Amino acid sequence: MKDPFNSPKVNIPRTIKHLPAEAFLTAIAHRRREVRRRKVKPFKPVYTCSMKVTEHFKKAKGKTLVSFEVLPPLKGGGMQAIFGTLDALMEFKPPFIDVTYHREEFIYKKRPSGYYEKTAIRKRPGTVGICAAIMHRYGVDAVPHLICGGFTVEETENALIDLNFLGINNVLALRGDARQFEDKFIAEDNGHKYALDLVHQIVGMNDGRYLDVNIQNGERTDFCIGIAGYPEKHFEAANDNVDLQYTKLKVDAGAGYIVTQMFFDNSKYFEYAEKCKANGIDVPIVAGLKPLTRRYQLSSIPRKFFINLPQDLVREVQKAKDDVAVQQIGIEWCIQQSKELKAAGVPCLHYYTMGDTETSKMIASALAF
Repeated sequence: MKDPFNSPKVNIPRTIKHLPAEAFLTAIAHRRREVRRRKVKPFKPVYTCSMKVTEHFKKAKGKTLVSFEVLPPLKGGGMQAIFGTLDALMEFKPPFIDVTYHREEFIYKKRPSGYYEKTAIRKRPGTVGICAAIMHRYGVDAVPHLICGGFTVEETENALIDLNFLGINNVLALRGDARQFEDKFIAEDNGHKYALDLVHQIVGMNDGRYLDVNIQNGERTDFCIGIAGYPEKHFEAANDNVDLQYTKLKVDAGAGYIVTQMFFDNSKYFEYAEKCKANGIDVPIVAGLKPLTRRYQLSSIPRKFFINLPQDLVREVQKAKDDVAVQQIGIEWCIQQSKELKAAGVPCLHYYTMGDTETSKMIASALAF
């Protein structure tokens, strides 16, 4: 006999099975009512992290936290590359992990006709999926980077909706870099040109405002917004004061904390923090750190990130006999940086791992997190 009831399923006692059809259905209906009256245990989610980054800072009560930043694997790679990096770093109990986002790049493919076709490819996709996997596997919060480049405002809204549905309520709002071979940042048609515009859109969704004006009383998201800070100023800013003016606009718009670009001279961080305070920027400032590990980085880091390297560090690297020695110098320099910053009570030391697990682990191990 086909079961006329949808749910819940019940075990049918042998005595009931031998009843006439009408009595059988009556007995089954009675037992289903009994099942429905039973107390239902509350659902337990797979992970219970989902705290805002700023809440982690408050919970720490002045203790310096540690966090790490990872890159999505190259297209064709798997999650084991990410898990291989983070498995070794979880012993330091990072409350959150950042996952970078990478804009598409253009390549030129030669066609049979001999002409070249301009094609856009994204070499490192998967930021949102990686964030969900990190939260599921480790029970720590994930912070996806959200960039202006490569997104229209509609695509940005849809990405935020996806994050909200996944329970990911932290984002780092960035303009993003120019594409390779382009000398300046070019926004998408109907996309954001500045990170400030992106912050405004996220805050708008936190207030229940969507692009479609017909949506009234929309779902209010609850994103905690981080932004980038530049102790040695953004390379496009006319000067330090102009750079800080834009930072203050983003904080006033709703950004809750700042993550600095990497620096190798702690005095740059402390001076930056003082300037922020003097300009009314009163949010936590996370110290972004990365060790120098190869000799060629003496020129590549300043060229790419527009920062200075201290002469003492440069001198030691120049004297090193090989890159193994350079790596040890860079690790020790970063350890001493970290110790000084931790002693000063910075809210968080944020390490740009760039897939280098062992180096990040050696540095964090020296700090007794």
